Amino acid sequence: MRGPESRVAGERRGKRTATGPVPERAFLVGIEYRSRARSSAPARSGSLTAGAQAARDTSAPATTKASSTPEFSAEESLQELRSLALSAGAIVAGEFLQHRDRPDPATLIGKGKLEEIAGAAASVSADLILFDHDLTASQQRNIERVVDTRVIDRTQLILDIFAKHARTREGQLQVELAQLEYLLPRLGGRGIEMSQLGGGIGTRGPGETQLETDRRKIYRRIRHVKEQIENVRRVRAQQRQRRESVPVATVALVGYTNAGKSTLFNALTSAAVLESPRMFATLDPTIRAITLPSKRKALLSDTVGFIRNLPHTLVTAFRATLEEVQRAALILQVSDASSPISSEQDAQVEKVLKELEAEKKTRLRIMNKIDLLPPVQRESLRDDAKTVHVSAAKGIGMSTLLDRIDQTLAEDPVSRVKLRIPQKEGKALSLLEARSRIYSRAYRDGLVELEADAPQSLMRKLLAWIVD
Repeated sequence: MRGPESRVAGERRGKRTATGPVPERAFLVGIEYRSRARSSAPARSGSLTAGAQAARDTSAPATTKASSTPEFSAEESLQELRSLALSAGAIVAGEFLQHRDRPDPATLIGKGKLEEIAGAAASVSADLILFDHDLTASQQRNIERVVDTRVIDRTQLILDIFAKHARTREGQLQVELAQLEYLLPRLGGRGIEMSQLGGGIGTRGPGETQLETDRRKIYRRIRHVKEQIENVRRVRAQQRQRRESVPVATVALVGYTNAGKSTLFNALTSAAVLESPRMFATLDPTIRAITLPSKRKALLSDTVGFIRNLPHTLVTAFRATLEEVQRAALILQVSDASSPISSEQDAQVEKVLKELEAEKKTRLRIMNKIDLLPPVQRESLRDDAKTVHVSAAKGIGMSTLLDRIDQTLAEDPVSRVKLRIPQKEGKALSLLEARSRIYSRAYRDGLVELEADAPQSLMRKLLAWIVD
């Protein structure tokens, strides 16, 4: 039975304005378990809005020595959920942070607290409740019965954002596969549409329930989508094989979502990839060529951002895209230097790289957004062999970064060479001009004597004119 608040929310979801659909009002629910708090950094006290303050559990969690792996506090995690909700196009109408000793198997946070959340969400006319936690199918159903409002967990929210931002056919296929695999275990108990096809005298006996029919359809669709993604992987592998036949290294940008990867990609390649402060603005992979200071060419790949507890279905579905990370000669790990939780974000990136079996790849750390730091802190920053500080938005540190990439890449190595090339060999001279860094040039007896830094691939073409 739907209450009046749910009917109002349903009517509002169907309305549109001159500029588009009316944004849904989301009520956020964060959860912190005290056992987790004891094994990680203590959580800072948060605030509840829109009538939820009275429902907050004010007991302070016990804390001991912090874990060696940085962890998000409950408030930081709730802040991230807020950013995800905004990226999905919702308006945050209220928040609730619950502290518990352990999860409730049936409702995650307990029926009493759920009733308080239902009242707080109704008071701000929330259309849906977003949980900063993954819910089982039974938990989601039990919670919806109590709150009488649509309930979405964190994984479903991320899948929705991915579906919204996918533009290429490949991206859409990968998102659809992840959504189908998420939906499959949650078909049961979805209401009358999942009941048996018939009932009563003359209809009993062997037959197929609607639930089984729907499962069969989803399995069939999953097989079809996987076949299409396999075709994408085959085409991508052929393209990669053609690229690898030429000595051009691939450099992959990785990092936490909203770390500024796309802005850095555009700054290095002069591309026009979408730059947005919203999470997961980049979903479809883009590859562009860049010219390094040594005149070598490299391919730069922009990838989807990582996030805390990235759903395994997404990692699996996007493996065709993330193979660029696995096959890259160099990984540029981009971090937000201005973020107070930069170390926690980097720890999550490390987890995803391990899952991709790419944690041992050669890596260069890029600390981005230094323009947002206070001047005194910015002036104290120092680059080293593994770290470069930049501001992609302001163009700060780009030449240093290109130099460091050039020094780190081992493919098609560059070495100093002396050449004597006849002046009539215009093609060879043009090639040397375009693909090497020339330090000296002299003209004698119809020859051009040069000293240059040139890659091996070029030296093989000019072997006849190299001076020992």
